[in-house]
Amino acid sequence: MRKIRVTSIALIALIALSGCKSYYESLFRTQDLDERFRGAMYYYGNGKYRKAAALFESMIFLSQGTDKEDSVQFYNGMSNYRYGDYITAEQNFNKFLEVFPRSAMAEEARFLRIKCLYEGTYRWELDQVPTQKAMATIAEFMYDNPQSEYYDVCKAMLDEFNERLDRKAYEGAKLYYTMKDYKSSHYALRSVLRDNSENRYREEILYYTAMSSYKYAFNSIKEKQKERYMTFIDDYYNFIGEFPRVNERKELDQLFVRAQKVVGLKAGLDSAQVAAAAQLAKEEAVTPRSGKNIRADRKNTKKAIKEAKKAVREAENRSAVARKVNEETSGTQRQNERRKARKEREEALKIYEQAKAKAKEKAEEEKK
Repeated sequence: MRKIRVTSIALIALIALSGCKSYYESLFRTQDLDERFRGAMYYYGNGKYRKAAALFESMIFLSQGTDKEDSVQFYNGMSNYRYGDYITAEQNFNKFLEVFPRSAMAEEARFLRIKCLYEGTYRWELDQVPTQKAMATIAEFMYDNPQSEYYDVCKAMLDEFNERLDRKAYEGAKLYYTMKDYKSSHYALRSVLRDNSENRYREEILYYTAMSSYKYAFNSIKEKQKERYMTFIDDYYNFIGEFPRVNERKELDQLFVRAQKVVGLKAGLDSAQVAAAAQLAKEEAVTPRSGKNIRADRKNTKKAIKEAKKAVREAENRSAVARKVNEETSGTQRQNERRKARKEREEALKIYEQAKAKAKEKAEEEKK
């Protein structure tokens, strides 16, 4: 009998919805809580979450003190959640938990509030205050409900948030390195590990810490280099102590050998460092140029520049002659003469620029 009655009510509702446009508005006017609740549940069940949310919201005061009070508030939050209004839904679930902390729907409401907070967070480049709020709520839920069916999902969310915060800290410190502010980069990177030694970007942080200290020492005045290279050596050993078999070690080994020469350390080298030293020596092996060769290069360069200047003058003279001839010629012949003179001048200028660039290159090489 009860089943027939429920079916009849559903049919009446369907007829009313299809035949009367004011049915939705009439639900707001009625003071019959049961009727308004059935209408709201009908809209909710058919995916009309925005209308359902408005109806449930209108029943909050009407349902106070009745057996439907907790259901009204819970489905108010559910309707906004399904509709995608996570900010309002989070507020609805929070209010529900304050009023009905021992409700049978409290655990689900707490989890759905977490989902709303999760949806309200931003990627790692942006503000992480919403992330930290969500993490605190998740940690509290996991502590209170260790056997919850939602425990593993919350754990995965928490892991994602931790990775996001770790990356933000690492990328923020590395930004100084990208800007070539190596002193600030070294300090910022070390601060990241001082605040969180378990940062999952620890390998990258230690690598850029060592690179920062090396480049800071390399760009320092000679009187400060020895002390600052010692800092790099400490950072180098910190890195290879934890990550001895990574690709970046080969690069750091070569820098270590260079720093060791400046500092004057006589400590023995392991196999990787010996290999790096041999490779470095091979790269730096350059046949010394004698003073005679240098003078000959200077002489040839000057001669090339002199010849280029002469070619430019000759081209200018031919251009002047061509202009004079152009005055006496006409049509196609005049155009041909102009193109020929322009081409000769461009070639002469090109020879001059090449000679000039070669002279500059030789000067820089001699300076090194």
